Amino acid sequence: MTDWQAFTVETDDRVARVTLTGPGKGNAMGPDFWRELPEIFRGLDADPEVRAVVLTGSGKHFSYGLDLPAMSGTFGPLMADRALAAPRTDFLGEIRRLQDAITAVAECRKPVIAAVSGWCIGGGLDLISAADIRYASAEAKFSLREAKVAIVADVGSLQRLPGIIGEGHLRELAYTAKDIDAARAEKIGLVNDVHPDQDALLEAAHATAREIAANPPLVVQGVKDVLGQRNAAAVAESLRYVSTWNAAFLPSEDLTEAIQAVFEKRTPDYKGR
Repeated sequence: MTDWQAFTVETDDRVARVTLTGPGKGNAMGPDFWRELPEIFRGLDADPEVRAVVLTGSGKHFSYGLDLPAMSGTFGPLMADRALAAPRTDFLGEIRRLQDAITAVAECRKPVIAAVSGWCIGGGLDLISAADIRYASAEAKFSLREAKVAIVADVGSLQRLPGIIGEGHLRELAYTAKDIDAARAEKIGLVNDVHPDQDALLEAAHATAREIAANPPLVVQGVKDVLGQRNAAAVAESLRYVSTWNAAFLPSEDLTEAIQAVFEKRTPDYKGR
């Protein structure tokens, strides 16, 4: 067993359960998360004893998204030397590393079922967009929050959610950065089903995982491969485009203000500069 810092991984009856554990508040996604996520899912992909995966969060929440304080070093050099090529090139590589972490979930040949309780914000939405099936508990809330922190979402939600919820719903969520509840998420197709509480949610997710695991594994993998092929090239091209776009345009006074507001625990005042 690997001693993961941001996850726990358990396997029972051909179903793996991957649980986000932080260490940031609300299972926020810090350096450990981004380093470990692709290792875990590539390992599950290669494990012949695993046929399906349940992905969930520890405690009350799925994830608060990117851990801005823990990841602020990623933005620092870019903001300090915004006109120089070297920090932009380094930042481009960093975006693509984060993208690859989420893509490892999408490319895992074993179907992934996301079980969401509480908040699923920003990077959390990127993560569940890479899953095959999404369930929620009744108190779950979702937010494509990046616009509120002066960032164009760049690790998968803008690429994968059109095929899940459609362009109109995605544009509304992305432009407004609004919060939606589980009922709204089910109505727009973001989640397949809503369950009364976290226990019922996990029971349902594992029940579906066991149904999948009971089928011929190579056939299930083949179905996932065929379904993924339809959009794989478009998703990959769009991910490369947004990484280049953010490396060029992300540095701004508004981003600096967003980061400072997080540290100072206040509402940001954006100027459009």
